[in-house]
Amino acid sequence: MSSGKSSNPPDGGRAGTDDTRARGPAPEREPERPLERARKFTTVSGFPVRQLYTQDDLAGHDAARDIGEPGEAPYTRGIHPAMYRDRLWTMRQFAGFGSAEDTNRRFRYLLAQGQTGLSVAFDLPTLMGYDSDHPLCEGEVGKCGVAISSLADMETLFDGIPLADVTTSMTINSPAAPIWAMYLAVAEKQGADWANISGTLQNDILKEYIAQKEYIYPPAPSMRLVTDTIEFSAQHTPKFNPISISGYHIREAGSTAIQELAFTLRDGIEYVEDCVRRGLGIDGFAPRLSFFFNAHNDFFEEIAKYRAARRLWYSVMRDRFGAKNPRSWALRFHAQTAGCSLTAQQPYNNVVRTAIQALAAVLGGAQSLHTNSLDEAWALPSESAATLALRTQQILAYESGVTITADPFGGSFFLETLTNDMEREAREYIGKIDDMGGMVAAINRGFPQREIANAAYEYQQALDRKEKIVVGMNAYITEEAPIDILRIDESVARHQERRLRELRAKRSNGEVERTLKALRFAAAGEENMMPQIYEAVKAYATLGEICDALREVFGVHEETAIA
Repeated sequence: MSSGKSSNPPDGGRAGTDDTRARGPAPEREPERPLERARKFTTVSGFPVRQLYTQDDLAGHDAARDIGEPGEAPYTRGIHPAMYRDRLWTMRQFAGFGSAEDTNRRFRYLLAQGQTGLSVAFDLPTLMGYDSDHPLCEGEVGKCGVAISSLADMETLFDGIPLADVTTSMTINSPAAPIWAMYLAVAEKQGADWANISGTLQNDILKEYIAQKEYIYPPAPSMRLVTDTIEFSAQHTPKFNPISISGYHIREAGSTAIQELAFTLRDGIEYVEDCVRRGLGIDGFAPRLSFFFNAHNDFFEEIAKYRAARRLWYSVMRDRFGAKNPRSWALRFHAQTAGCSLTAQQPYNNVVRTAIQALAAVLGGAQSLHTNSLDEAWALPSESAATLALRTQQILAYESGVTITADPFGGSFFLETLTNDMEREAREYIGKIDDMGGMVAAINRGFPQREIANAAYEYQQALDRKEKIVVGMNAYITEEAPIDILRIDESVARHQERRLRELRAKRSNGEVERTLKALRFAAAGEENMMPQIYEAVKAYATLGEICDALREVFGVHEETAIA
């Protein structure tokens, strides 16, 4: 509030002189508040940040070489010349719960609200390759995603949704091959040409051993299954991404942004090496490799991570593997806002977090995006919360103005320095893993697992000391009213059990056994297993039956505890 007096010095002198007689005594500095005293000036990942960045921080930095132009190597500024002026990112909300019928209704609702791509969340039994009626699945059917046990369920899931006209992402890993075969069978039944269907299969088994732990088989046969799908896709589904190399779950397990970047790209290198050993030409499959990154709270760190990822992958593909096709050099990625940043306390704060994270993903050049719902620390998203999350993307796209120019932060002293620092640190990690003999060897030694565990512990300590603040959790805590959440009861499991009984009664069980025998024979040899998996799926062999056939040949993986 103004006092009504002039702000000029009373003697007409200049403000900023040392003449205290003219300006009066300097006011005492306001004491720091406790939260400010504890604060550390680092990124969320603990990377130190200076007070000011200038052109001196970019000494030796060649803008033409290191930044370039959007759509041109090294792709620091994005993989398309006009970025979102030509085409917005795909708004791909992650959805799945209960039965196939339940999720089909949610898909139709989201598409009607303007969602531009589907993304399927599967329940834990499906992720682990079990049928819904398996004894180990009691209490888990439909709880964290949709229950899919057979081609019949997949047909229901996409009933009335033309797969020739919509792109679909499926978050599935160990059982990725049979789940993808079910999707392809539905597309075929709809009359869609495989050459024209598009979407993404996550299919990233290495990050399961590193972080998410939803594996079935040991690493070697699991890698073989991944390479089989990549080879099959190159031959039959040229517009489909057979793998989404995922840093998202690495970050959710507690990694730093640099670890997420390094381990994800080194996983990508491992897959490429395996395909090349198979005899696949690098430019025949590399253009369809895709990536999946986390969008966490630290706005600038996340943008720098995406830019460093593109530049690093360009170098890897061109220099390490000798790829000639520019489409092999360009890293394409999906982003999802950080589930691990959501709080059960004051859940409406999550709307703000998600908006900031989504903005970072957009300014970092994402090709598709999922925004988390405010209630996901409590349960799967309610319809209203999922709608608000989608509206967040639409407001960014159509109201914020951030889409009208490509890479608006390009050239920022701070951002370019942070991008350079992240690339350098990631290269050091990749070099260490190379020295260990690759990512599978590093996983067997527990290296990435240990690095992530240490990072998660250090971050929790920073929260406990209030060096990092999470509003509503370790600061600014208030009483809260409960929120309405989506609840999945056991009726879904009973429904699935009935469907499976009916399926087994009316299918040709002799044909099922014939296809499973052929699959076991293929698994025991060296041929690509996708044709046999596809035939088993079309005979209505269940997911559990197909995965059990492979368990018989490959065995199951048991993780060794790390010290």
